[in-house]
Amino acid sequence: MTDARGAAPHSRGGAHGAERGFILAMLLVLITGVGVLLTIALPSVKAEVQREQEAELIFRGEAIVNAIKTYKAKTGAYPLKLEDLAKVRPRILRKVYLDPMTHDGDKEGEWDLITAVSPGASGDKSGLPIVGVRSRCQKDSFKIYMGKTLVSDWAFSAADNLLGVPGAAALGALTGTPGATPTTATPAKPARGTNPQPTDQ
Repeated sequence: MTDARGAAPHSRGGAHGAERGFILAMLLVLITGVGVLLTIALPSVKAEVQREQEAELIFRGEAIVNAIKTYKAKTGAYPLKLEDLAKVRPRILRKVYLDPMTHDGDKEGEWDLITAVSPGASGDKSGLPIVGVRSRCQKDSFKIYMGKTLVSDWAFSAADNLLGVPGAAALGALTGTPGATPTTATPAKPARGTNPQPTDQ
């Protein structure tokens, strides 16, 4: 039996089936190719995101340090909370920045505070004079900041920059607390004539 055009129905159906099969095969190849490209590109995208976060971390950390230095100069004491920095008028900090690299649940955006005196065995830093901040992020960094390549080692501390003397003696002189020690390692000062700016590895 043939239709009005003389073609057998099963021949037309077979042609349509072959066409559908070819389209499905092409779609499968296309999807596989896109998947391979995404797999190749994903690490590069993640790296670029982290580089941008590191740059933002440096900007925010240094902004907080500058505000702490100004706060100390204006009030004669270090702030007991980062929020104290935003209360000074005229403004010394546009807003209380969060850590852009910390994304772990209830501590998202929370800084590890560097205090002028040890918090003791409890680890509670509430009410202690704040001299700086550092990130809680434990990732290896792409940038090198103050000679450090672990993000959590990037200490943004006002005590390092005042008097130019790191360690207990400088902090004791600044806070009036003899023998006071910071709760994080103090990065070494760069040698005269060197560039302290962060560099990519």
